[in-house]
Amino acid sequence: MLKEKLILASSSPRRKEILLAVNWPFEAIAANIDESRRDSEDALPYVKRLAETKARAVAARFSSGLVLGADTVVVAENEILGQPREPNEARRMLKLLSGKWHEVLTGVCLMRAQNGQAVIDHEITRVRFASLSDSEIDWYVATGEPLDKAGAYAIQGRAGLFIEEIEGDYFNIVGLPIRLIYELTLKLADSSAVGV
Repeated sequence: MLKEKLILASSSPRRKEILLAVNWPFEAIAANIDESRRDSEDALPYVKRLAETKARAVAARFSSGLVLGADTVVVAENEILGQPREPNEARRMLKLLSGKWHEVLTGVCLMRAQNGQAVIDHEITRVRFASLSDSEIDWYVATGEPLDKAGAYAIQGRAGLFIEEIEGDYFNIVGLPIRLIYELTLKLADSSAVGV
């Protein structure tokens, strides 16, 4: 089923774990791009642009291969929550998420290194947090887990204690909507076969 090895344009351990879990052969190369958001750039165009930029940056280093770029953000009350840089920022994000629904958006880009042919898409998953007490937030921030995660939480980690409900793809919340990526590989293979 998974015939073609991926070149993952990411150093994310979560993305690597998902590919390993489904036994998809890959190698990982960090894209090292500027991930700054443009003025007035909404979340969806932002993650799709970054996914494509990551894929393009890594594809430029190869003469052939299928490169996967991805970028994930959390959106709560119309605010884009990236990775918190320090504990107080993580606390603020968790207070914003507490007791409410939010969305996790991941942009993905699959690109052929040899010719730049690409398919770009996205996944959106809704997540509802339980109401968190200040002591629960302090405990979670003290674990260090929130500091390199979009939205300041890892659903597959300790934050699983706080998730009441999800609507959509669980793996998208972790950082890689694997079903969508599989579907895009089929789409890219079909377009290659007909010379699109």
